[in-house]
Amino acid sequence: MAVTDLDRRVMAAAIRFSYRHLGRTGTNPSVSTLVVRSVQGTPVIIGRGITAPGGRPHAETQAISEAGDLARGATAYVTLEPCAHHGSTPPCAEGLINAGIRRVVAATTDPDSRVSGRGYAMLRDAGIEVEENVLASEARHALAGYLMQRLRNRPHISLKLALSRDAKIGHPGSGQVTITGAVSAAMNHIARATSDAILIGIETVLEDDPSLTCRLPGLERRSPIRIVLDSTLRLPLDSALVRSANDVPLIVATTVASDDERHRQLRDAGCRMMACETGAHGIALPELMDDLAGQGIFSVMVEGGAAVARSFLDAGLVDRISLYEGPLTIGPDGTDAPVSPTKIPDGYVLTGTQQFGDDHCRLYERET
Repeated sequence: MAVTDLDRRVMAAAIRFSYRHLGRTGTNPSVSTLVVRSVQGTPVIIGRGITAPGGRPHAETQAISEAGDLARGATAYVTLEPCAHHGSTPPCAEGLINAGIRRVVAATTDPDSRVSGRGYAMLRDAGIEVEENVLASEARHALAGYLMQRLRNRPHISLKLALSRDAKIGHPGSGQVTITGAVSAAMNHIARATSDAILIGIETVLEDDPSLTCRLPGLERRSPIRIVLDSTLRLPLDSALVRSANDVPLIVATTVASDDERHRQLRDAGCRMMACETGAHGIALPELMDDLAGQGIFSVMVEGGAAVARSFLDAGLVDRISLYEGPLTIGPDGTDAPVSPTKIPDGYVLTGTQQFGDDHCRLYERET
């Protein structure tokens, strides 16, 4: 059976559903599964599942359980190849087989060496029809953090900047400058809620004293881990970040020795201290990203400071650039944005544009 328009429509719904738990599933990807069968000639979703917070149970298990006996002879739409290895629970491919699923439509292959292609093979060996790579690029966008960690052993890194009409990101010594409007701010908080971590440099802390939490009603508990690059430990104990460290995790990345008194003070305040190597311009970013991936942080949103943005770009670590351009003009004394719509580094392509009130958002992805 060829891939149909219905297949693409249901897969698009499954991918949208998978975004609900981004940033909440630990070291497992946020995968979704929809089980569909014809009821009196009309396709009906009879079961749905999404990787639970913490990573278990998996999406397939939940969708099959919800569908019950109706799963026999139905089609399962999965945003990632079903796992094929035995862990604390049987593989999801086996669960689909035992449920009597007739057909599986999958968006993208799992690069995990324990799975890659084996999940599809198990299904086909059991006589299940398998369609691969349905809306693969859309699924890879949603699974970017997991895929990056599996393929390159580092988090997927998204650089977010708000810039004025004259390509400035602020004014030195003026504190935080509001450049974009309320709708853009809400979209940025949604991005925070779907990221494992958000990262800024110490200069942004000293200038703006941000909290870096998600403050949309109902999503307050979805705040990501906060990370501050602070090679010389200048982070004030009375900063908003430190004062909230016991409520929302805060990692302080530094090159200062662990026996320094400032280490103890920040640890006592609830901060997690991360020892870093020294690079050409402070903290060695590639090594730090490797360490974060080892702690289960698969997606990092870089939000603060021109210098930090440039350092990530110079290190070749930025996978996605989100530029929010507001109507404000800051003037020649403002801080130049490291990137702008007319100054995009080589190797990035424009993949989408959106209008949020008076603001214009452009999304760029690095070419693979």
